[in-house]
Amino acid sequence: MSAEIPDPRLAGAAIAALRADSRADVQALMADFAAALETAGRRVAGVVQVREAGSAAGRPRIVLRDLRTGARYPISQDLGPGSVACNLDAGELALACASVERAAREGADLVVLSKFAKQEAQRGGLCDAFRAAMSARIPVLASVSPYFLDEWRGFAGRLAEFVAPERAALEEWWARARRPR
Repeated sequence: MSAEIPDPRLAGAAIAALRADSRADVQALMADFAAALETAGRRVAGVVQVREAGSAAGRPRIVLRDLRTGARYPISQDLGPGSVACNLDAGELALACASVERAAREGADLVVLSKFAKQEAQRGGLCDAFRAAMSARIPVLASVSPYFLDEWRGFAGRLAEFVAPERAALEEWWARARRPR
């Protein structure tokens, strides 16, 4: 029996999307919002993106931090000085996705997903984590790359709404999203 996807017309949209024009600010906002919900006794799962000190080549290291376990998934690899190749570590991204999927199956009040970008636009990356949360009827907070807005709309459709990247807007969405469906 397949899990029914909630109809967003019955309550608030199941997914709050934040345009990630300023990635660091949006990631910090999502992490702070998740921390506030946890302080209030809510179970929050998911990953946020953080940048750490760079390699010898000077590039910052991109890490997904698991909000529930604190595990860190370094999704960027140091390919050495002068490299212009994609430095995504797809294995670490898959591990982060699997962790979020497990957390969704175990139960959460909110799933935070750091991004919808190139990998997700191609139906990889964190897409399975989105699906796991939706199947479990868990609201999702996600950032969306401005370069993949059309792909986002095709992926999320009516289940998502864009929310202003402000704490008050997130709190208003959260109040609507957690109503019984």
